[in-house]
Amino acid sequence: MTTRLRAALIAVLITTAGCSATDSGSPTPGLAERGTTMTTAKLTRQDLNNKVSLTGKVTLNPIFGLVAPLDGQIRYVEVKEQTGTPTKPTRAGAVWAAGKPTNVDVPAGSVFTGRLVGDKTSVTAGMPIVSAKYGGYGIVADIDGAQAYQLSDTLTSVRAQIKSGPGPFDCAVLGTIAALPAGTIPEPPAPPVAPQPNPADPNAKPAPQPQPEQPKNPRQPSEATGMRLVCTAPADVKLINGAAATIEVVTESAKGALVAPVEAVAGKQGAGKVEVIGADGARQVKDVVLGLTDGRVVQIKSGLTGDETLAVPGPNLPPAPPQQGGPSPAMGG
Repeated sequence: MTTRLRAALIAVLITTAGCSATDSGSPTPGLAERGTTMTTAKLTRQDLNNKVSLTGKVTLNPIFGLVAPLDGQIRYVEVKEQTGTPTKPTRAGAVWAAGKPTNVDVPAGSVFTGRLVGDKTSVTAGMPIVSAKYGGYGIVADIDGAQAYQLSDTLTSVRAQIKSGPGPFDCAVLGTIAALPAGTIPEPPAPPVAPQPNPADPNAKPAPQPQPEQPKNPRQPSEATGMRLVCTAPADVKLINGAAATIEVVTESAKGALVAPVEAVAGKQGAGKVEVIGADGARQVKDVVLGLTDGRVVQIKSGLTGDETLAVPGPNLPPAPPQQGGPSPAMGG
C-alpha cells in the first residue's frame, strides 16, 4: 500500500469516528418541562400583615366626614356658629331607630362644617352624614377605587412618615375614607317680630327704631371631596404645611399564621391548590383556603395540617373550558 493511499484511509476513519461519537453522545441539556419539581418546601408559621401604602401630604385644617352609626333616620339639631377650637364634642344630630336616638357628635378639636344629607332622611350605617374641619395640621392621602375596598373594612393601624422629616409615627384616623358631597348649613331661624303699638292708644310706647344690621361673615359649608384618608400626628411631631408624606395602613393581621412560599401555591385570594409529596414520593394535589400574603409567603387558612412537604413550583391550574359558540379550530388540508 502506497503512502498516499494509507493517508487517505486514515483521514476517512477519523472523520467517521468523529461523526459516530457526536451521534451517539448524550443530547445537549435543555430546560426542564413546565411543572417539573425542582425543589420542595416545608410549611412554617409567622406573623403576617396586609399593608396598603398611600401617598399624602401635610394639610392645614383638613375636612373629614362622620358617618351614620346605624340604620335609621337622621335628625339634625341647630349648631350655632363656633369661635376658636372647641374643647368639647359638638352635638350635630342623632340617628333614630326603633324609637331611640344614637347621637352624632363632632369630636373636640374640630368644628361642624355641614350636613351631608337632608334632615329626617333615612340613612344606612357607614353613610357620611356630617362634615367637620379639624383645627390644626393633618395628613391627607387620596385613595383610588381599588384601594378603597382594601381599606373599607378595618384599619388595624396607620403609620406615617414625612419625606425627609420625622417618622415613622402612629397617625390617628379622623372620620371616614368615603368621598363627601358638599355640605350645607341652614340659616338660623329669624328672631320673633315685636308687636307694633296701637297709634290710637295714648299710653302706647313708641316702637323702637330698627338698628342697622352689622355685616357678618356667613359660615362657609364644606366643599365636596374625593375619597381620602385623614389622620393626625402626635402632638410632639413637627409638621409643615404641604410637606410630602407616606402613609402605611395595616388592614389585617394574623399571628402565628401557617404559611407556604408563594411559588408552591396556585391561585390567589381565597381558593388555591398545592401539590403534596408523601414520604414514599407519591404526589397529591390538595385544595387549600388562602389568606394574607406579603408577596413572599401566603397564609394557608385550611386544607393542610402543617407537616406536609410541598412541591415547588406548585401545580398548574387547569385551562379554562372552551367557550360555547367560539371559533372552531382550523381543519388540516
